[in-house]
Amino acid sequence: MPKLKTSVAHAIGRHEIAIWLSYYDEIVDDRHLDGLRRLLSAEEVAQEQRFYFADDRKRYLVTRAMVRTVLSRYAPIAPEQWLFSKNDYGRPAIADEIAQAQDLARDLSFNISHTRGLIALAISRGRELGVDVEKLAARQAPLDVANAYFSPSEVADLSCVAPDWQQHRFFEYWTLKESYIKARGMGLSLPLDGFSFEFPNRVSIRISIRPDLLDHAERWSFWQYRPTADYLMAVCAERHGDIPATISMRRFCPLTGETPVTVQPLRRSD
Repeated sequence: MPKLKTSVAHAIGRHEIAIWLSYYDEIVDDRHLDGLRRLLSAEEVAQEQRFYFADDRKRYLVTRAMVRTVLSRYAPIAPEQWLFSKNDYGRPAIADEIAQAQDLARDLSFNISHTRGLIALAISRGRELGVDVEKLAARQAPLDVANAYFSPSEVADLSCVAPDWQQHRFFEYWTLKESYIKARGMGLSLPLDGFSFEFPNRVSIRISIRPDLLDHAERWSFWQYRPTADYLMAVCAERHGDIPATISMRRFCPLTGETPVTVQPLRRSD
């Protein structure tokens, strides 16, 4: 097993967003999984064992080890030494005692999403951000959910889409909505019909936000990607002035290595 490092391997500026992708089904060595487990807190190890299905246990284990090892690439803290807290809505963040003790950890922000076979971790500095990834073939698009909870314009758009494209269009809306509510850090306390996405052309995204949600569209940037043909991913990030953020991606296996990948966005906001 590689020796854990506490040196900073990656610098990230305030106008950069890094997306780390782990295809956890590729980890099949029990010794590797045991090495990941040694990075977790006692509470996390106990939580892993509470999952009934083996895939859920593995996904949780790799997710927690991934968060710890990736954060250690941006701040000189060993993976097993990270501490985390949650806000009132359950969103995790770096604990205050870590952020106050280490300058490079102070303004790091992260967000996690996972679906069958893939974990996505977004990292940035000094901004709120959210990421959501879905496996398109994992389940049939629940159009009744859209009819009940999406905005009227989104429901109308879905009804006009050809039946063989409705699955993809549903998940375009769903991943964007999930990325936004995760960036706000308020989960489903934000009503899904209180904000609305539209696609002015083939490559653009636009959001409208109801005034009572106390937010404004100009605050956010959005991107949508297909990391592979099986997955759809959306990223929502708070803007820093007029300088647009740049996104880099890496394919990553905790305790093994990383490979930069180039994926062009399917859509993005102006």
